[in-house]
Amino acid sequence: MTGQNEIGVLVVDDSAVVRSLIADSIAATPGMKVIGTAGDGQLALAVLDDLRPDVITLDIRMPNMDGLATLDAILSRRPVPVVMVSSFTTVGANLTLAALDRGAVDYLEKPDRGSDTHAILRGELPRKIRMAAGVDVGRIMEIRRARKQQRPASAFQRCPGERTCGPELAGKCIVIGVSTGGPPALASLFQSLRPPMPPILVVQHMPATFTKPFASRLDSLGELTVREAGNGELLKPNHVWIAPGGQHLSIHRFGASVKTVVRPGTPVSGHMPSADVLMKSAAEIFGPKCLGVIMTGMGRDGVDGCGAIRTAGGYVLGQDEASSDVYGMNKLAYLAGHVDRQFSLTEMASALTRCVHAGNRRTSSNP
Repeated sequence: MTGQNEIGVLVVDDSAVVRSLIADSIAATPGMKVIGTAGDGQLALAVLDDLRPDVITLDIRMPNMDGLATLDAILSRRPVPVVMVSSFTTVGANLTLAALDRGAVDYLEKPDRGSDTHAILRGELPRKIRMAAGVDVGRIMEIRRARKQQRPASAFQRCPGERTCGPELAGKCIVIGVSTGGPPALASLFQSLRPPMPPILVVQHMPATFTKPFASRLDSLGELTVREAGNGELLKPNHVWIAPGGQHLSIHRFGASVKTVVRPGTPVSGHMPSADVLMKSAAEIFGPKCLGVIMTGMGRDGVDGCGAIRTAGGYVLGQDEASSDVYGMNKLAYLAGHVDRQFSLTEMASALTRCVHAGNRRTSSNP
């Protein structure tokens, strides 16, 4: 830190206007200080060791050395928390998702001096910088390296080769809540899951422009069909729905069918979409046949939802501290008594699959 409780930030962006906007916002925030700015990745690397920033904000698209190459170079030299600053376009979203896979801690919409600029810079930016400053990036990189080297536990398949849900999976549903550190964690999970699986719904805290590219990215990794959720979609086995950014996702019964409901609203537990909203609706519809999963993330969204699932007789798995980028949401749910078992991310697919095949999960043997 640059001072006793002061967070030193290095701002890297090829736009002088954006550098100034970000720097002004940081300077106006108590406990933070801009210790340097750089117009591209090469200039940032030239001052990295001398400035020793606590957090770096890093543009994605820059001349001479782009954000991904700069991120790789930074993390190879120093385990500094990096917040990517991206334009919210499809290209920007895909590049940002790649940056998160490679070790960036978080991301932020690139301000354009539009109507939302003040809210982004005076609200979101300081919050994300403060959160990033508390992240042990060295530990995260070790987790990622170990994850790549370790062969994931094989997902247990009761009926090998079967591609539809039989009677043992009928009427079941999986709901997942995840935030900071979620994109690479979900990628690891869905690479390991195999059909047959009941319907899966996911709330990953993410802006609207990101969720469709993110769903496509997950869809390409494994055997389950992954898509951004739309309104009124019939839940089907072996399908995964990602809550669209900026809207709440819930499920409702329509006669004999259960369908998705996507609607705007106000943030719940500080977020929209909210894991609490999704989990509570799933608990109401599926009761003891609902399986909740709470994973890495900052804040407490999903804690009450996990409680609702357990109250309804369902079962909740939590990602453990050792495999979490940020042990936050899952920690609070566990401390509140709303998590039945915790598992490493590499064990999660196997544990989850065993759970959905179990008859009465809480009274059966441990998955």
